[in-house]
Amino acid sequence: MAVILVTGGAGYIGAHTCKALAAAGHRPVVYDNLRTGWRDAVKYGPLIEGDLLDRANLAAAFDEVRPAAVIHFAALSIVGESVTEPELYWRNNVVGTLNLLTAMHHAKVRRIVFSSTAAVYGENQGAAMSEDAPTRPNNTYGATKLAIEAMLADFAVAHAMRYVVFRYFNVAGADPEAELGEAHVPETHLIPRLLQAAARGEAVRIFGDDYITADGTCIRDYVHVHDIATAHSIACELLSTAGESLTLNLGTGHGQSVRQVLDCVREVTGAELPAQVEARREGDAPVLVCDASRAAEAVGWRPTRSDLRTIVGDAWTWHRGPGFEA
Repeated sequence: MAVILVTGGAGYIGAHTCKALAAAGHRPVVYDNLRTGWRDAVKYGPLIEGDLLDRANLAAAFDEVRPAAVIHFAALSIVGESVTEPELYWRNNVVGTLNLLTAMHHAKVRRIVFSSTAAVYGENQGAAMSEDAPTRPNNTYGATKLAIEAMLADFAVAHAMRYVVFRYFNVAGADPEAELGEAHVPETHLIPRLLQAAARGEAVRIFGDDYITADGTCIRDYVHVHDIATAHSIACELLSTAGESLTLNLGTGHGQSVRQVLDCVREVTGAELPAQVEARREGDAPVLVCDASRAAEAVGWRPTRSDLRTIVGDAWTWHRGPGFEA
């Protein structure tokens, strides 16, 4: 059994990954300031409350836990907010990660799995993007994640660290056993926003219907959070061997428009969900679709629950349950 320190492990993807790690026989220890995470989501190992900007507390956590590896989720991730408050994102995401990597170096922890994003690619012409696509982020959130990827490469050279970087596309859904789900305050992600509106009998907002796509709305590659969590567990096993550092996309290779997601939610929930079109959000790319073939080849990862109907169905089951209490 390996002890894995999971920064941001009280958050959406982090909590699901902790469940996957525990199922694989590991001991996940969550390090989280609970600013956006949920105490009730920490179910599979202990919680250390702390902020990555607190270097003394971070060093003490490494001394206490002595992890074999780190999985790093902790970050601010609202695209629009990152554009209007860049200083907040550069400090929290980049400086926080620098503190983490420095603490790892001092504690002689050499393995890390990093939660990056498809936002590092910026806008594209609609083709499924491989890891070799140009990285031109068009918002501050994506820029901070790309900067961290460069930082990881430097620490790997200087301090013999090995890493797996996962560039996620749109993570959605909920734990198939309904123990965990997606909840943000405020909620900015499409599928939970639609499900909340369906549960309340409210109308929904669509941000932009004038993109150069078939129905005018943004197209995204939706991947089930259960499949994402499984990828992190696989990466921990890979790094325990002599494997090389990797940067991998995680997605399905298939895009769904906002209107297609809206139609699926209507079908699953039975709600009418009238839609009101509003202006585009700054920083949103028209199309983000993934080529995940390298993840399949390198680590044997293939999504098993990432068809849209399963994603929405699992999320709806969780949303009708008790949810989280802060």
